[in-house]
Amino acid sequence: MNPATSWIGSSTDHYENFPVASWLLPKSARPPIAAVYRFARYADDVADEGIVEDSVRLQELERLRSALISTEPEQPPTHHPMVSAIKPYFATFGLEAQWFVDLLSAFAQDVAIKRHPDRQHLMDYCRRSAEPVGKIVLQVFGRLNPVTEPLSNAICSALQLINFLQDFAHDWRIGRLYVPLDELAAAGLNERIIEDAVSAQCAPLPLRALFAQQARFARQLLDSGRPLFAQVPLRLRLELRSVVAGGSRVLDKLARGGYDPILQRPALGKRDILPTLIEGLR
Repeated sequence: MNPATSWIGSSTDHYENFPVASWLLPKSARPPIAAVYRFARYADDVADEGIVEDSVRLQELERLRSALISTEPEQPPTHHPMVSAIKPYFATFGLEAQWFVDLLSAFAQDVAIKRHPDRQHLMDYCRRSAEPVGKIVLQVFGRLNPVTEPLSNAICSALQLINFLQDFAHDWRIGRLYVPLDELAAAGLNERIIEDAVSAQCAPLPLRALFAQQARFARQLLDSGRPLFAQVPLRLRLELRSVVAGGSRVLDKLARGGYDPILQRPALGKRDILPTLIEGLR
């Protein structure tokens, strides 16, 4: 099977119900946002899933990038079905191709670079992997401006960091570490300790302390973006409040579990849906 074909199938299937395209949003906003998330999910799958070689993954990501920046009629090799699905919204909503190119650069980095030397490096990754999505959503609603953009960036990057904590063990097993190496060393830890912890499915106290430190940073960043709620229309405000509430709830679960995402992944379940929605409606 063509790798691109399998990637398209998987991304369309499991990205269909992403929260930001939910029933809380106006019907007019759902198609462009859903298309954007399918594109992002597809590109993420190219970088993460399957058994194809890294060179093939990078080639497919470059094919996406070329289609994004091409001004030629949509014919091979400049045509790509995932890009064709979002390009009509560029003119309609004023979306910038660079935001999508930034996403692709982050996904390409995941293929080639597995470690982050310091927080600045990690946050640059978040700037490209998470923040463009917030900009796109705000632009669709006509609310992207110098006030809303940094608030959205804070929320999106915080949610990315929370996801890193959730998926720490999984990421480690596929060769990735999203804790800054200088902070790992400052805590007196090394990758051998992480390997032993993941093998034992339990983090030692010093590693839990490091997770707690990462969680505090993510929560502070998440909370710093809350003023965005007052800057957007009601339907988007409710959606954003629900998404932020979900991120906070994950951090709460992590804390109750002793800051050990290796022992138990702090994920939201069915029992969390109603409380999260209620928080969003407040």
